[in-house]
Amino acid sequence: MAHNAHLSQPDPELAALLAHIPHAPPPSDITVRRNAFNTFALPKIQAVFKTNAPDASKYRVEDHKVPVEGAEILVRAIIPTPNPSDANESQTYPLMVWMHPGGYVLGSIEMEDYLLRRISVEFQLTIVNVEYRLAPEFPYPTGMNDSYAALKWAASHTALLSASLDKGFIISGCSAGGNFAASLSIRARDDPFFVNRPLTGQLLQLPQVLHPEAAPERFKDELYSREQNKDAPLLTWAEVVEFTKIYKAPLDDPQYSVLLASDHRDLPPAYIQVCGLDTLRDEGLLYEKILRDAGVQTKLDVYPGLPHGGHILLPSASISVKVNKDFEKGLRWLLHRQESSA
Repeated sequence: MAHNAHLSQPDPELAALLAHIPHAPPPSDITVRRNAFNTFALPKIQAVFKTNAPDASKYRVEDHKVPVEGAEILVRAIIPTPNPSDANESQTYPLMVWMHPGGYVLGSIEMEDYLLRRISVEFQLTIVNVEYRLAPEFPYPTGMNDSYAALKWAASHTALLSASLDKGFIISGCSAGGNFAASLSIRARDDPFFVNRPLTGQLLQLPQVLHPEAAPERFKDELYSREQNKDAPLLTWAEVVEFTKIYKAPLDDPQYSVLLASDHRDLPPAYIQVCGLDTLRDEGLLYEKILRDAGVQTKLDVYPGLPHGGHILLPSASISVKVNKDFEKGLRWLLHRQESSA
């Protein structure tokens, strides 16, 4: 997709802000990388989101343990507080399950915690935030399987979560979490468990949808950003390759490389966000096209000059503000489609 080369033109406002971002340690040194992330990035992310957090009386937070293979994982449920004037004491809400970013090796449910609290209150939406296990301690497909277990747990515990799947059931995630969301949308479509609990939307933010060493001949001219943006700030191509090696994702597994899945028909409507200055840009654009060609309803937003995850680390930039506003518009689009079909 060389015709998308203009999307990599750096935004002057972003260039000035990026100058203050420390260079991240190599991903191969996971301990150092995690310490750097937890020391520098995480407090900044939390501080930004916390300033816009809703009043605590408008929602409740519940941490639950979900059984997974050989262990338990944490999920955090954020549930709106019923309106006291509402005579219906059994008020229920649409349900969204969220998987955080972090290259399969970093991050936690603390990253977007306060952001999700605001989204929950603003949209009157129950959100389940998944603490999937990370590589290298837990390589592929552990994190994905953990997330699927959490998705099924959420669908099975709607009463506990004050949720109604009839009002909407959305799977969502950013970056690595976006990979999980895209993959699990396909798995859920084919799983009898979800026949009466179908997903109604998928929200894919900066998703990775193709193994970095996979470049099928039919797509070789459509993955230009891998080379064009290989040295992009915040996420280089070498880092994508290294993270994938640490995760031990297989080259030829369409459960990971969802772009290569044999059938994309009958998937839930998809809202997709793609960064222009991102080495993953063109696979995200290509995936939206593949879904659309398969008859899936899609909505796409692209952000010229924004590096991968720039909206998280550079939240004050004008384009980052737009990413967050578009996220809300995309979520509203998914929920409205469900309301229209009810």
